[in-house]
Amino acid sequence: MRPLHVAAAVLTILVMGAAIAAGGRAVLHGENGRVAARAQAGMAAQSEAPATSAIPRPKAARPEAHSRAIDPEVVAPPQLQPEELERVEPRAPLSDLALARPPKSKMPDDWNGTKLFQPIATAAGVIQAKGYSVAVSGIDIVRQDETCADGGKSWTCGSRARTAFRAFLRGRAVVCAVPPEGGRDLIAAECRVGNQDVGQWLIEKGWARAAEGGPYVEAGEKARTARKGIFGPAPSLSGLPSAPAPVAAAQPTQPILDPSATATPPTETTATPPADQPAPSE
Repeated sequence: MRPLHVAAAVLTILVMGAAIAAGGRAVLHGENGRVAARAQAGMAAQSEAPATSAIPRPKAARPEAHSRAIDPEVVAPPQLQPEELERVEPRAPLSDLALARPPKSKMPDDWNGTKLFQPIATAAGVIQAKGYSVAVSGIDIVRQDETCADGGKSWTCGSRARTAFRAFLRGRAVVCAVPPEGGRDLIAAECRVGNQDVGQWLIEKGWARAAEGGPYVEAGEKARTARKGIFGPAPSLSGLPSAPAPVAAAQPTQPILDPSATATPPTETTATPPADQPAPSE
């Protein structure tokens, strides 16, 4: 019985192997059929498609973005809708240092003005010295090129006022209410020479006009009424000596290098030895 069982087992294994091989061939054949069917369907679709199908379709145009016109002659803000803008509060400073201001010049406790040595008057009421350019406050400066009229005649009152102001200063030190550090900008300040207020002197002498609402309005009206300085006539030059008359050049009696003139021959003279020298010894 045992040989029969072995033979039956071998036969069963052979039958199962044959069935498996047949099933694999069937599966492979079906897969190949499906691939071929898909290839045939693709070729048929390509043959039915129009010739223009290979041309790519144009892309849809994007909407134009809002931007600012770039033109050196036109400055235009971007075109934004009002609902797109939102106003927010400014952020707080990061520290207290952001609120700091430039330090101011500290004046000494006993400060009573800055002394300006060797001042130069560029106009009646303008002083330059020690790097400062100071305009006396409370007055309207008389420019150097200003002219005044009196009785239908004009005269250079600006230069005359500057000359008078220079004669008043005479190179003396001027004390002005300016900070200790000078600058190039014109500063309006009160100035004095000793105990004399510079602005008061200019107004009283009529070499400047009092500014409206300033402290010298009353003194300016008095100078105008008294016709002083620029409010009066031109300065008289009668006290000055008269200018010398021009001297005419003497005409030569004989033209220079005249060929017709006869030259006189030089006369012969005998040289004599000086009297103080002793005679030569023999």
